[in-house]
Amino acid sequence: MKQHPIETLDPVFRWLDYVIAEYGLYIYMVVVWLSPLLITWILTGGFWRRRPRRRRIVKPPPIIIQTKATPPPLPPNVGRKPVNGTDGDIQAFAI
Repeated sequence: MKQHPIETLDPVFRWLDYVIAEYGLYIYMVVVWLSPLLITWILTGGFWRRRPRRRRIVKPPPIIIQTKATPPPLPPNVGRKPVNGTDGDIQAFAI
């Protein structure tokens, strides 16, 4: 039985050496082409973005029908009464 960790991991290192020797160029090209996408995803908050929560179904508010508003009635004429048959108009300029 192999006791030392390096001896235990030796087959893994041999396999990695073989994969890099045979397919290293292709792995490099994939990493180069995908890196802008990865950088964009990280800068837009890919790691820290909160996942959307489920929203509870809320009943819509009731529809309120508004009627046409009418103005209140005008108060009766209280105050000065017309003098000498005039309607109470005031002339700004003497003619």
